[in-house]
Amino acid sequence: MCGIVAYVGRKQAAPILLRGLSALEYRGYDSAGIAVMGERLSLVKRVGRVSSLAGAEQLTGTCGVGHTRWATHGAPTEENAHPHVFGKVAVVHNGIIENADVLKAECTARGEKFSSETDSEVIAHLLNFYFKGDLLAALKETCKRLVGSYAIAAMGEEREIVLARRASPLLVGRGEDGAYAASDLSALSACQTVYALGEGHFARMTEDAIRIFDDGGKIALKPLKKEEVEGLPAKGGYAHFMKKELMEIPASIANSLENYRSFAQNQAFCRVLCQTEYLTFLGCGTAYHSGLCAKYAVERLARVRAACHLSSEYRYLNPIVKRGELVVAISQSGETADTLAAAELAKAKGAILLAVTNVGYSTLSRIADFCLVTGAGREVAVAATKSFSAQLAVLFSFAADLARLRGMGERDLGNLPVLAERTLAASEGTKAWTGAFVHAKNVFFLGRGADVATAMEGSLKLKEIAYLPSEGYAAGELKHGPLALVEQGTPVVAVMTEKALAEKTKNAVHETAARGANVFVVSAFPPEDGLPTVEIPEADEAFSPILAAIPLQMLAYYVSLARGYDPDLPRNLAKSVTVE
Repeated sequence: MCGIVAYVGRKQAAPILLRGLSALEYRGYDSAGIAVMGERLSLVKRVGRVSSLAGAEQLTGTCGVGHTRWATHGAPTEENAHPHVFGKVAVVHNGIIENADVLKAECTARGEKFSSETDSEVIAHLLNFYFKGDLLAALKETCKRLVGSYAIAAMGEEREIVLARRASPLLVGRGEDGAYAASDLSALSACQTVYALGEGHFARMTEDAIRIFDDGGKIALKPLKKEEVEGLPAKGGYAHFMKKELMEIPASIANSLENYRSFAQNQAFCRVLCQTEYLTFLGCGTAYHSGLCAKYAVERLARVRAACHLSSEYRYLNPIVKRGELVVAISQSGETADTLAAAELAKAKGAILLAVTNVGYSTLSRIADFCLVTGAGREVAVAATKSFSAQLAVLFSFAADLARLRGMGERDLGNLPVLAERTLAASEGTKAWTGAFVHAKNVFFLGRGADVATAMEGSLKLKEIAYLPSEGYAAGELKHGPLALVEQGTPVVAVMTEKALAEKTKNAVHETAARGANVFVVSAFPPEDGLPTVEIPEADEAFSPILAAIPLQMLAYYVSLARGYDPDLPRNLAKSVTVE
């Protein structure tokens, strides 16, 4: 989840590293640091965001590594910040070294002293121990000792950087002035050619060349397609990336629908779809909620049994997987560690794996039998908004296709982008609701049917960026415990998009109002009782979450601002969760 950047070339490295770290900050922002090799090694590390490194651009040298951290082992302190330096090497690392304690004990027995609490520092110690004049050879020996996940960039006294990757993303690229590496494309905008290192790959970068290796020696990789190599987008006049990305939801839906239409031409996948009798969806966080929405749509429209599991729990359930079962793994980044592990387990048990991801060159896309790429474009804010809409667009298209192939009629999703535009305009009304949320002790989101998943997603958004305790609940379950938490002034948001269930949800709304709750409604057919309401357009009820979630995302955005927080970079969270 941390951000790695490295450079060796003809320009001064420090300004390049700092620009790269700024682009990567959404991957971790509790501390940051850079190391530059000039006449000697220079190191600057600070607690806080990348801006805390002001002045580090004065470091001289044309070879360097940088890191912005999301803490796993050890608190955010300067000692725990990367790079870690020991002996002749400096190292930055993303991932978790599971056997760090054993390796540290070995190093300590040799008389070596550690200056941090991190698992990462042991990599620097091992590299220094194995270094006999060839840093890449030392890195290969080091990696043989490591258990866990890693993306590593290391440098010594020579003007070269060596890299290694296992279960954590790492890319390398060539620019006009030298060679670059980073854990995300956003830091490689200066590169004309970019390569994604594969599992178990190593690389050596010098000013003039990038060489990539696997266990068998030097290999040649295909560069990423030009359209995949995009730099970090600008805010486009918006105060925050989250607001900009909310406004991009209609485009993300339209692009994703088009992507599915192209994907659906795959005859091999069509054969799989025709034979599918049972579906499993896997995801974490927002992607899990996408899977819940897809499960509902598949069962309702196609009458195919489906299940949705949290990826982090799935592989510990000893799941029953029928050979040939279709498993759909959902991950915005395609690098979510828990989802990758769950997907690999399902595939090992004989499942056919479909990846739904926003990153077509990701690890998930490479291990899958089929990859359905969403059309959200790059999403910078940590809280998922347009990527959720994009996931739903392709998953609902998938559900409609499954229904069509079973002779259960056709569904037209083509008007969803226009309906999303109208929903966005209506959602601005949530700004007037924020006064009831600013000082709330807890918040409830209620729904029935597909609206339960929408309520859960709305609750997650409020927790993520406004730091308010909240619950997304099936409205019928309210009186089985949670109603005890409703008191005078408790905000309750009711989501109602299914006419057949609306009266049931209204009953729960009245139960909370009778106990003093402040009730707010998101509905395609507003109740006639004067409650503050965002009215969304009516759509096929199976697809309603793609619209109903938008006002809840907008509400979380405005409540975050009202409580004085940065909605783009919530505390303790990072965009891509590449560790378990």
